[in-house]
Amino acid sequence: MSQKILSNKNNLLVLFEDNHIIIVNKRAGDIVQGDKTGDKPLSDVVKEYIKDKYNKPGNVYLGIVHRLDRPTTGLVIFAKTSKALPRLNKLFLSKDIKKTYWAIVKNEPPKHEDTLIHWLKKNPKNNKSKAYIKEASGSKKAILHYKVIKKLDNYFLLEVNLETGRHHQIRVQLSSIGCPIKGDLKYGFDRSNKDASISLHARHIEFIHPVKKEAVSINAPLPEDAIWNACLV
Repeated sequence: MSQKILSNKNNLLVLFEDNHIIIVNKRAGDIVQGDKTGDKPLSDVVKEYIKDKYNKPGNVYLGIVHRLDRPTTGLVIFAKTSKALPRLNKLFLSKDIKKTYWAIVKNEPPKHEDTLIHWLKKNPKNNKSKAYIKEASGSKKAILHYKVIKKLDNYFLLEVNLETGRHHQIRVQLSSIGCPIKGDLKYGFDRSNKDASISLHARHIEFIHPVKKEAVSINAPLPEDAIWNACLV
């Protein structure tokens, strides 16, 4: 069941909002935080939304808690208060925020369900990570769990849960077992998606609200695409 969209103004898909937190459904191509491209980041769009909605004078506070790769879609959490930001950061560090991803891959994984352990090393020159079976100089341990949840006509839908949060972790680890994500040219898929996205979606998130101490559980609606639509049939 998809989460209700609270707002779709200016292409900002707001899925949850209270005094301390706002959670949005990122589109492919959006960048969470400003970078060298100079493109307008999602954080600025969220600030404008808050400023407009609440008629706030001056600057709007917004804390960036985590990021998603530019071609990836799905849930992104922002802190609306300086009280919430360090508490959300702490939840991420202690792994008390559970994030579930969906990934569409071309090839069937070696196992229906498995845990992948690699050591990843980032190359900043090409913004790409490489997976090693054993620890290598400058590498970081990466652990994820996956399972096949649906067989599509020409693809497989995987559910992925991360134990660690490394650079391009899901992309490089799935590619290392012969299952590059649909559209991900950087990690071995043979052709791009039409919208330059990759078929990796931050689908579900759950945690205890750091201020209200209430359970928060959010599903991100899937991108409007024939193959993603087939995942829900």
